[in-house]
Amino acid sequence: MIILSFMTRAEVWGVERIFTLDNYKNIFSEVYFGTFRQSLKLAFISTLAVILLGYPYGYYMARTSPSWQRRLMTMQMIPFWVNSLIRLYGWIIILRANGLLDKLLMAIGLTDEPLKLLYSYPTVIVGMVYVLLPFMIYSVYSSAEKLDWSLVEASRDLGASPIKAFITVTFPLTLPGLLTGVVLTFIPSMGLFFIADILGGNKVVLVGNIIQEQLMKVHNWPFAAALSVVLMILTSVLIYIYRRVARVEKLMGDGAKENKDKDKEKEMGRGV
Repeated sequence: MIILSFMTRAEVWGVERIFTLDNYKNIFSEVYFGTFRQSLKLAFISTLAVILLGYPYGYYMARTSPSWQRRLMTMQMIPFWVNSLIRLYGWIIILRANGLLDKLLMAIGLTDEPLKLLYSYPTVIVGMVYVLLPFMIYSVYSSAEKLDWSLVEASRDLGASPIKAFITVTFPLTLPGLLTGVVLTFIPSMGLFFIADILGGNKVVLVGNIIQEQLMKVHNWPFAAALSVVLMILTSVLIYIYRRVARVEKLMGDGAKENKDKDKEKEMGRGV
């Protein structure tokens, strides 16, 4: 794909083995770079919304009893028994003019006429959050479940308030799980073109929509490859940041474990 991105599109069909940088230059043209900015903006907002909803859910799921964990997991898994396209069409029924949401709002008197919610920027964000939220929930849950809660208890014993203990101990130790969720949501939200097609109509265009159009309609495969390479670079940067943070947290965890082992050895020595 990288090699293809430096080739030239043939006039009739296929590609020509002629080296060019025009495919990458075209990305910075006004039209395509504007789409990139819009995609990054949507990805940022969607990821932020996923964090605000998914982190508390995953954290609570890790802290609750096993029976409630099973219930909360089941609530997350049941919607995924249905194909994602069918679930998105369900949102059309809810958000369309005179749909379920409009009828509810008019019934309780919050609006007098149907709202134009469908085929808009916020609707695409709702679809992104709905599809990608479980990735954040289970990433945070996996990280919080492995957390050594004795460290949190120690901070409380030393006088830290619940909020301070969370900020200084819990959040840093669950940060790798949070970053895993960010990696699994940020880049896909730029390329999930079917969500923009179904919920955004022709009003919201993402990088994924351009790649699909260049491959299937325009047949400009080198340009589509260049767009894909840029997305790969963004993904690699996020993964690098994740690995750096995860490495730091692992060192912190290993240091805490060593201190805990030393304390046990001291107690055993006193007992002897």
